[in-house]
Amino acid sequence: MTRSPAVVTEGLTRRFGDFTAVDALDLEVPAGTVLALLGPNGAGKTTTVRMLATLTKPTSGRAVVCGHDVVTQGEQVRRSLSLTGQFAALEDHLTCRENLVLMARLRGHGRKESRAIADRLIARFDIGEFADKLVKAVSGGQRRRTDLAASLVVTPELLVLDEPTTGLDPRSRQEVWSGVRELVGEGVTVLLTTQYLEEADELADHIVLIDHGRAVASGTATQLKAQIGDQRVDVVAADVAGFDALVDALSGRFDIHAVRERRMLSVPAPDETADLAAVAKAVHATGVTVDELALRRPTLDDAFLALTGHATEETA
Repeated sequence: MTRSPAVVTEGLTRRFGDFTAVDALDLEVPAGTVLALLGPNGAGKTTTVRMLATLTKPTSGRAVVCGHDVVTQGEQVRRSLSLTGQFAALEDHLTCRENLVLMARLRGHGRKESRAIADRLIARFDIGEFADKLVKAVSGGQRRRTDLAASLVVTPELLVLDEPTTGLDPRSRQEVWSGVRELVGEGVTVLLTTQYLEEADELADHIVLIDHGRAVASGTATQLKAQIGDQRVDVVAADVAGFDALVDALSGRFDIHAVRERRMLSVPAPDETADLAAVAKAVHATGVTVDELALRRPTLDDAFLALTGHATEETA
């Protein structure tokens, strides 16, 4: 039996006075998958999330979450999803364990059951080492893991993560990612907003690039990368003299793009193995010392820049 999409939006729009934060956004998130909304600060990601979570009313358009309209069936929507915002929604003067017990109590569970739920979440998210420390005394990554655990006191149909790893160190990000993958493996649908291209690439089944409140492109990571062309071979000379010599020697044989400030030249490589070998052989024949010779495939960073005209770290 085919499951209905977890999220569907049609022309979803939110205006604040003359400013349009989200502009006629169409989305569909199949159940049991991860969709990433990828874009810079100010692109409209958080406003979209707030509308889906019934925290902000759409100006126009329609959104359905787990079969419920966000405007007319708000209570049912809130029962179906769990939202983890950009900042950990925890009480600093309680321990991590006490926060989890509190969340379970607020969800209507008794004292004994709430403690059992907290114990399960502590084990699941590897919180035991710091479970009995005050939240204000733990690291950002540990707060984030506790916050994610708190959002799962009741397993939701849809988990909405609004920039879940902003400000975390690489190890903490990997830990959060691992938790997300585990949830998806259990059938939870995830809507993820992020500024991090690597995060979207790692986690998402489908990515929507959002800029100035509009969806500018969508597809899998592979499809989006493919929109900007083939891979290339990059060669970085050890010094400027070597760079000039490489340009002279290779420009007659290859279609090169040279960047002198970086001592780098790039050669399109549609046939990756053959082209890499040909460029390597030609470089070796010059006798020029190089710092790097590598095959590069297009990144999501490249795709975002090509599709929007600016990088993801720039504000909209």
